[in-house]
Amino acid sequence: MSKGFSSSYRTALLAGVLLACFGALAVRLVWLHAINRDELLATITRTRQQLITETARRGDILDRRGVPLATSRSVIELGVDPNYLRPQDEAKWPRLAQLIGLPEPELRRIFTTKFRAPAPAAAAKAAPADPMAIRLALGAAEGSVAAAPAPAAGDADDDGNPAVRVNEKEPRRIQWARLRDEVSEELYAEIRQLGIQGITGDRIYRRTYPGNQLAAHVVGFVNKAQQPAAGVEAVFDFFLRGQDGWRVGEKDGRNRELAQFRTREAPRVNGYHVGLSIDLAVQDIIEQELLYIADKFQPLKASIVVSDPRTGFILGMGNYPSFNLNEYNKVPPEELARMKNAAVADVYEPGSVFKIVAAAGALEDRLVTPNHVFDCALDRIANRGVMVKLPSEDHRMGDLTVSEIISHSSNKGAAQLALKLGEPRFHEYVRKFGFGRPLGFPVGGEVGGIFTDYRKWYPIDITRIAMGHAVASTVLQMHQAMSVIANDGILLRPQLVAQITDSAGEPVHRFGPEEIHRVVSKETAQKVARMLMGVAAVGGTAAEAAIPGFDVAGKTGTTQKLVEETRADGSTRLVYSNKHHVGSFVGFFPAGRPQVVISVIVDQAKVQTPSGVAYGRLVAAPSFKRIGERLIPILEIKSDNPPVRPRLYAAVPQGGPR
Repeated sequence: MSKGFSSSYRTALLAGVLLACFGALAVRLVWLHAINRDELLATITRTRQQLITETARRGDILDRRGVPLATSRSVIELGVDPNYLRPQDEAKWPRLAQLIGLPEPELRRIFTTKFRAPAPAAAAKAAPADPMAIRLALGAAEGSVAAAPAPAAGDADDDGNPAVRVNEKEPRRIQWARLRDEVSEELYAEIRQLGIQGITGDRIYRRTYPGNQLAAHVVGFVNKAQQPAAGVEAVFDFFLRGQDGWRVGEKDGRNRELAQFRTREAPRVNGYHVGLSIDLAVQDIIEQELLYIADKFQPLKASIVVSDPRTGFILGMGNYPSFNLNEYNKVPPEELARMKNAAVADVYEPGSVFKIVAAAGALEDRLVTPNHVFDCALDRIANRGVMVKLPSEDHRMGDLTVSEIISHSSNKGAAQLALKLGEPRFHEYVRKFGFGRPLGFPVGGEVGGIFTDYRKWYPIDITRIAMGHAVASTVLQMHQAMSVIANDGILLRPQLVAQITDSAGEPVHRFGPEEIHRVVSKETAQKVARMLMGVAAVGGTAAEAAIPGFDVAGKTGTTQKLVEETRADGSTRLVYSNKHHVGSFVGFFPAGRPQVVISVIVDQAKVQTPSGVAYGRLVAAPSFKRIGERLIPILEIKSDNPPVRPRLYAAVPQGGPR
């Protein structure tokens, strides 16, 4: 009988082979699922699990009409997973390097660096917990993801985290390395056409400033690390930055997300929009005028501020020199001062504009009337039992009424007004007008100016402070002091932000006028306003500021700058210069119903005059007029009807009524 086609030997051999195979498989399964389970699970989790960040869009900064001064645009951040690169794509690397502007040797270094060396023991000891664990723990906390530092090219993992890992003993595979911070949609499409496996692009947001240098000192900027550095960007970062979203999931062997394995997720929250009181049209007028001043007078610096005296809201604020917000990193180190908001961060001696303080104080305390006469030919006057020298005048003056002291800008008259008040009371009025302390302006690094306590004054000091010397203020402080007169005697806090809205445009918070305190009565403020109208009238010190069809109230200022003088022994001291001046004009119109206050301050202008003095009426008053005329249609400013004219006060001797 036949036994078939197989022998017992062959059957036994085949059975043995099959048994060995199943045995090996069983051993391997036991090894994978029992003996080495924990280590393999950790490897799989580290390899497949990922934290995917959804970058929040930073809120916009808008002018009062909703025009963006700062916004965020979507760009693509280009990266690579070196472990997924294919040998057949190496011929395309030079073309990629050319497209992204990266030197080919540097590109090859990133592409061929597939593992990261473990952190030194000291570094590992100093490091906190695993970055992913920190981000998971703080993912819902405000700013936790946004505050994470950006890794350097070729030195980050697939989540963009820094390279340091705690207790890492073996080299770790690099899963993501940055090639370029941002590429356009068109360039990214061209890169994808190369077909290089392992190249990825993440959509993120970058800050951009449509106006370039427009309102640069107010808006501020966000640096390359996406950290706010100045201005509104820094002060209101809490509202602007938003909150990044995140989700925990897994990816397959081709680095693609497996949506079905998502475990935890937090949606992103876009930043709020900050609406400023700045009017882009007004700001443009200011900056054009600053360029004109720079071209004509080559000043060291200049500042212009425009505001609504009824609310305290700033409509425009500019400084020369300025800088381009989109190219802030191109400002030379020796010119970094141009990035400072000089209108609130620098101080100057305000000069004759400051005379409104002594005049308003003396009128408020009923020590004088607008027609009260003072002898402005005096050389000396008694104070605290000693004779002090009165300041000099540009022109010889005799008897002047209080109104004429203001319109003719008499230094001796202002000194006598302050002496009428007395040192304690005059000091109090200076403080009430907002000098000597910050006003609470929200951005720009505001300083409080320089104003010493009256108990430290020498007998002569009050006569110099009254004319705007021996006191230092910011441009904004002098601007707000003039706004007191325009606003019927009330000092308002300067406001810049009008409202905050969410990403859908719904209001979150609105800001309104904020009264600091009343300085003088409405009656006194109106008297001073009438006197200031004489400054811009025929015969005043600044007829150049007059705007046809409108009543203008304002005051010129021309002050000598303090400069260093070297003595014979080699030491230095500060002395007032006859060649370096700060010229200014601060005023408002229409005088009867003020709608706008304008300050123009020009530091160290070069003028072609016999005296060489950069008087405020020459370098600042004409700019006030040009700005005012251009603002009339934009702000819909209407003339006084009927117009208010300066009252002609009859001269009354000093012993007359007060």
